[in-house]
Amino acid sequence: MTNNATIVGAGLAGCEAAWQLARRGIQVRLIDMKPEKFSPAHHMEGFAELVCSNSLKAEHLTNASGLLKAEMRRFDSLILRAADASRVPAGGALAVDREKFSAQITKALTEHPLVTFETALVDSLPDAPCIIATGPLTDPALTKALSALPGLRELHFFDAAAPIVTAESIDMEKVFRASRYEKGSDYLNCPMDEAEYNAFYDALVGAELAEVHDFEKKLVFEGCLAVEILASRGRQTLAFGPLKPVGLVDPHTGREPYAVVQLRQENEQGTLYGLVGFQTRLKWGEQKRVFSMIPGLEHAEFVRYGVMHRNTFLRSPDILSRNYALSAQPLFRFAGQLTGVEGYMESAASGMVAAIGLCKALRGEEEPDFGGQTVLGALERHVRTPSPDFQPMNANFGILDPLPMRVKGKRNRYAKLSERALEALDAIIDRYELRN
Repeated sequence: MTNNATIVGAGLAGCEAAWQLARRGIQVRLIDMKPEKFSPAHHMEGFAELVCSNSLKAEHLTNASGLLKAEMRRFDSLILRAADASRVPAGGALAVDREKFSAQITKALTEHPLVTFETALVDSLPDAPCIIATGPLTDPALTKALSALPGLRELHFFDAAAPIVTAESIDMEKVFRASRYEKGSDYLNCPMDEAEYNAFYDALVGAELAEVHDFEKKLVFEGCLAVEILASRGRQTLAFGPLKPVGLVDPHTGREPYAVVQLRQENEQGTLYGLVGFQTRLKWGEQKRVFSMIPGLEHAEFVRYGVMHRNTFLRSPDILSRNYALSAQPLFRFAGQLTGVEGYMESAASGMVAAIGLCKALRGEEEPDFGGQTVLGALERHVRTPSPDFQPMNANFGILDPLPMRVKGKRNRYAKLSERALEALDAIIDRYELRN
């Protein structure tokens, strides 16, 4: 078996993957187009450039992002090493000095004896073993090559996703389960009377929008219609569009509601539901405020807010198997937002899992199964689970396997999920001999 691998992309996912392979004795060839060429969003020459924010989110174990960090620390994450060394005050969040963060990672990899770095614009798929981690702004030349992957039906160039809430946070006393014209019961329906609809409409059209990069403006306004843009066309546009009540009878009243927001199940476990037709550019705080006005969602827990931005990502369930491996060629892997994970730490985590799995495969050993009780495993499971409308996902407790018992209080439940996750991960580490 070969003892070397190529990684394309020196973002957080590629850098974490390179580190995990090198510390396990694998010779790494790391390739990035910077500084020869920059994407529209990148400006620094170093590795692992943070573009949108310097915050890597929460650290405490009652937050899924905090749990993910705790899991990654079990494997000596380079991203977390650099974050700790470049930390700036941010309360309960892990925020960093961007330049120091990038410099720490660049230094660690360029000085590692098993890592060689090349500046090159990759326009064709390299030979396996390799990991492609080129991110949401993958260069068009490589994007074209990716489009030809066997089994790939679709490569997304734009992320227009609706908010997702946890099932347990929905007020089931106010919603009802039904499909239109009594054709099954696939949706949860949030009924509105006229007053509720008008109040919601006024809040929606008056809400504050998130900023859009110049290179995304054409995509945002022409690629997909946001719910607030649709609403701006007239007060009744939503009631005759995505919120139309036709074919639905509220069993609580025996009548057709004035308007209905439908929720669609987002995962096999039935723990997550998405707001149908609610692609949006609203700021996240505004989404929480406005969408919590929907009957049944007053206390909804949003695990993912709606987004509309430039984001190249694979329809991963079509082509990926365990540990982000290409089903048709297991020594060819992907990592980062290209796979359908969303966020800095999630991207780094996918690079970690892809590299650990690839190392085992290169040595002819059994690859680890990180399971559904850990965030590392639940994210990996998400990107390979078939879905009619596959969308990227961030770390959240809703994607984990549910607890077998009811735990009162959200913080207590999250603490219990974290405790279980770390115990499960320690068992996985021992079973697959991952300590090194």
